[in-house]
Amino acid sequence: MFKFLHAADIHLDSPLKGLTNYEGLPAEEIRLASRHAFDRLVALAISQKVHFVLIAGDLYDGDWKDNRTGLFFHSRMSRLREKGIHVYLIKGNHDAASVVTKSLPLPENTHLFDVRKAESMQVPGVSAVIHGQSFPNRHVDENLAADYPARDPQCFNIGMLHTSLEGSTEHATYAPCSVDDLRLKGYEYWALGHIHTAWEVLSGDPWIVFPGNIQGRNIRETGAKGCRIVTVDDTHRVVSCEFFPLDVFRWMELQVDVGGVIEMHEVEQAVDKALRAVELPDAIQLIVRLSLTGATQLTGQLIATADWKDALRALATDIGAERIWLEKIEVKCKFPRQPQDMGGPLAEVAETLSALRDADPQPIFENLLAKLPDDMKESVRAAINPAGPEYEQLLAEVEALLHARLSGQAVADAD
Repeated sequence: MFKFLHAADIHLDSPLKGLTNYEGLPAEEIRLASRHAFDRLVALAISQKVHFVLIAGDLYDGDWKDNRTGLFFHSRMSRLREKGIHVYLIKGNHDAASVVTKSLPLPENTHLFDVRKAESMQVPGVSAVIHGQSFPNRHVDENLAADYPARDPQCFNIGMLHTSLEGSTEHATYAPCSVDDLRLKGYEYWALGHIHTAWEVLSGDPWIVFPGNIQGRNIRETGAKGCRIVTVDDTHRVVSCEFFPLDVFRWMELQVDVGGVIEMHEVEQAVDKALRAVELPDAIQLIVRLSLTGATQLTGQLIATADWKDALRALATDIGAERIWLEKIEVKCKFPRQPQDMGGPLAEVAETLSALRDADPQPIFENLLAKLPDDMKESVRAAINPAGPEYEQLLAEVEALLHARLSGQAVADAD
């Protein structure tokens, strides 16, 4: 019986995005989040007494700014070497041979697969053979799995591959292949990388597993992030494939319904209740994107002002004992609908917005778009694209502000 650790998409020294302007966040911990998560991986490998570690691509996030990134990785491999743990690596699209130009000699326990063709490596002292190939460049369009070596019938066979497996739309297409392509090889386990969401594609015959990345980097990567510890018995059968979290900061989306509230302090009460119900795992800091929803007369005020947001940020810090941070607060509330027979300016607002919902507004704003800086045009075009996700929210915010102003509820410092 033996154990191995399967990880992927480490993205060493990749920054956590969207937090640079946040006052109060632990900046140094955020900057080193990927390193702290990798330290947890090394500690887990040692405590679980695994025989070897697999890293299925994107160890690095791109070319090193300096050698400190490589030196950090080298030092952690040396720790594993001291425990007799071997490490097997393939390069993915972010750390392809053509992307990462700097290099350091690897410790003797660390093995990197070739970029020219797939090869096989026998694990010392264990009845396991690993087949893999690194990316020669960032864009690999061909099916690498098709040319992987034949199965060794005397061993437990593992295929390592960085791929956008057929059926996934989470990331761009790299080294595409299908489940049937992988099955044809007859391997017992496929250690995949590239998809940042943990995904157990098949749990037997063969096992096909994406462990996900080890540290979420933005709000699109919510939930626990980590690796798999796989146990194989003497008959070369996988008896367990357990997920272990490794992340230091965990991203989360939290919706709070403030429908019907009429006082600002009620908003704070609703958020307080929701935050206190959030489960806060040990040794984890939560980065939360808070969305306020529901129909309330306060919608215009919530959109027009921002000072109330700082009170909620302070509330989160207090409740979480500096382990819960509000990354962004979105107002997705709506203004309560008025009676159908309403007249005057409010009726004109409803009519105008209804027309905008049924028309393409981009031609109307062409003159304005032409005056914008080039780096802003793309984001503005996306916001006024009727087929895009931002358009309806934009109209809802405009409607709420106009209703608030016309009904005398907007405050003096409204933007």
